[in-house]
Amino acid sequence: MLRVDRLSAWYGEAQALREVSLEVAEGEIVTLVGRNGAGKTTLLRCLMGLHGKTSGTIEFLGEDITALGPHRRARRGLGYVPDDRGVYATLTVEENLLLPPVSGKDAWPLERVYETFPRLRERRRFPGTKLSGGEQQMLALARVLRTGARLLLCDEPTEGLSPLIVQQIGDILREVKAAGVTVLLIEQNVHFAATVADRHHLIAEGRIVESMDNAEVRAREHELLDYLGI
Repeated sequence: MLRVDRLSAWYGEAQALREVSLEVAEGEIVTLVGRNGAGKTTLLRCLMGLHGKTSGTIEFLGEDITALGPHRRARRGLGYVPDDRGVYATLTVEENLLLPPVSGKDAWPLERVYETFPRLRERRRFPGTKLSGGEQQMLALARVLRTGARLLLCDEPTEGLSPLIVQQIGDILREVKAAGVTVLLIEQNVHFAATVADRHHLIAEGRIVESMDNAEVRAREHELLDYLGI
């Protein structure tokens, strides 16, 4: 589904990504793991077309999208859930869900969103400012599914959330995967990552330095936590 070949990115003269290559197959959940500043968020922004100074190629569903703008990538089925969640604070939950344009046949109707996220149904008349962190994360995920995205790019979906909400986010990601949606996510919680993902890429200094399956992540969990400083 997604193929990245020798992707590099810069902030001015500082190089943030160094010839990153990876592939994500349809129906997979793949995580990017690394310390703060390793280049994980920059990678997602590059995939969405939100970072200007890059080299390399990005293919999505067999099409080279390297030169496409963010709106055109979104229309082809890429969806971005940023780490700040991007919820419109003055709009209600339902207005947040209905605002983005539907761009694909795989778009989730509102009723399906409410079945998957019953808390959002309860809060549908509440403004974004009245939602908890967990509710905002659910809304951010649901809003992208409403557009018809086939690949979700998720930046730290469990950051700052209670263990109970983290478990709920895990259940939602597994349900999303079962529905045929592919996910590439940044996740510092390696224990959580091993419960939802198929494969994991460790990023350091803008490079993918190691790729692991779940068995290896579980076997090396303490080593990885020490490395990440968690």
